Amino acid sequence: MTLTQAVKDYAQRLGFALTGVTTPDAPPHLDVYERWLKEGRHGEMSYLATERARRCRADPREISPECRSILVLGIRYPAPPPIPPSLAEKGGAWGIGYGRVAAYAWGNDYHDILPDRLRSIVAFIETQAGHAIPNRWYTDTGPLLERELAQRAGLGWIGKNTCLIHPRLGSYFLLAEILLGIELDPDPPFSFDRCGTCTRCLDACPTGCILPDRTVDARRCISYLTIELKGSIPPDLRSKMGAWVFGCDVCQQVCPWNRWAAADGDPAFAPRPGVPNPILADELSLTAEDFNRKFKHNPVKRARRRGYLRNAAVAAGISGGQPTAPALARALRLDFEPLVRAHAAWALGRTGGEHARQALVEAASSENDPYVLSEINAAISDAAR
Repeated sequence: MTLTQAVKDYAQRLGFALTGVTTPDAPPHLDVYERWLKEGRHGEMSYLATERARRCRADPREISPECRSILVLGIRYPAPPPIPPSLAEKGGAWGIGYGRVAAYAWGNDYHDILPDRLRSIVAFIETQAGHAIPNRWYTDTGPLLERELAQRAGLGWIGKNTCLIHPRLGSYFLLAEILLGIELDPDPPFSFDRCGTCTRCLDACPTGCILPDRTVDARRCISYLTIELKGSIPPDLRSKMGAWVFGCDVCQQVCPWNRWAAADGDPAFAPRPGVPNPILADELSLTAEDFNRKFKHNPVKRARRRGYLRNAAVAAGISGGQPTAPALARALRLDFEPLVRAHAAWALGRTGGEHARQALVEAASSENDPYVLSEINAAISDAAR
């Protein structure tokens, strides 16, 4: 057995369903990425556009000059059920009063789980080789074009929804890479585009953020809006976000290649109670201590409490209905974060009804933050319609 095959077998025993090897050459579609940055489609993620990050993505040897091969790995997480395109624009809501969390964030944070496994693979390689090997590893944390490397390592193709898709296992994968100062046998690239004429992901995207060149305008993407964006969600996009409070799976849920993929994933990412479809009224009442306790070692903590409750308020305004109105009114009156109060005001305006209007009027009389007050006044107008 070759060293390459031994390494792949070991990685699979650790739970990585996809394994492949590629070279540290420049990515074939680097020009598309550079154009994406130039057009500002990365939004406020300025760390993507630094000179250092761009050099590293153009040439992985900028990260590790000793790099001679790159081991690319994919591990499955639980898959949500498919949804018909007709329900996609509603976010495939679980029901009135419930939010939705992207499937990768249902369980433990992969940033906490995968590093030990990657270190174990490096140790295995060094044992097999009989000496120390220069290495660097990443899982969504380094300046690499992960999907480009995965496609070139034979793990699948980059679909129209920008996700890496495997023809048998679908797209519910987390990727990781190990840059190695040793030569492993490279795999042939996955050279087939099996999206064909299908446009279900483009048609279903609630905000129309998926572009024809297989990139996403992050500024309109629900995942970006609920995780990366730290300030106010643009009003023209709020009403299109459905029940999503962290991330979005719509473009994967409508993808035919996920129709027959197994629903289970690595046990480490098994869903936690109350995370996949949270009760919005309860989330709007989370204290800082409650939030930290509930989402300890979970990806949702990335949004922080203020961002998560902002998202919950928007979801309540769209899909919560009258049952969430008291929780929204309480958040508008009592929450210490202006960002949360402002979005709670918008949501009450969407909810409508005399109770919502009264809560807004009362809040206007005591609110001293100009931004929140502007949202309240706009919501009063909406609630009166």
